[in-house]
Amino acid sequence: MVFYFTSAVVDPPVTLFMGRDKYENEDLIKWGWPEDVWFHVDKVSSAHVYLRLNEDQTIESIPKTLIEDAAQLVKQNSIEGCKMNDVDVVYTMWSNLHKTDSMEVGQIGFHSNKAVKKVRVAKKDNATINRLNKTKVEKEVDFRAEREKKR
Repeated sequence: MVFYFTSAVVDPPVTLFMGRDKYENEDLIKWGWPEDVWFHVDKVSSAHVYLRLNEDQTIESIPKTLIEDAAQLVKQNSIEGCKMNDVDVVYTMWSNLHKTDSMEVGQIGFHSNKAVKKVRVAKKDNATINRLNKTKVEKEVDFRAEREKKR
């Protein structure tokens, strides 16, 4: 199951999505799209949150308010990160994610550390989390079929 959230801090609203657990994160890593942006709390276990960009967007053109929504969501869905203040959230394009067979389930590295961006989350923003959670929808997804349908 994948959790979908609607962020209306931009117009038109966009969808953020994340896997239920580390096994589903593996599927998201394996079957992501080139236009997906991946978010994760730096240096601690957390959910993998994704934002799918439109064709005319780049990682540099993502509005700050949307980055803040994704960062709050990933922080909230981290067992350790949700209890911490001043956490860093890293984000990068899906194509920069590097996975090897020797890595643990859900673990990821990067092809280029220079392509990884970072945002500081000072503390949990309950209003943001509540707003996003009100839009939460859970769906069963065949990641492989979705990507192949795109071609």
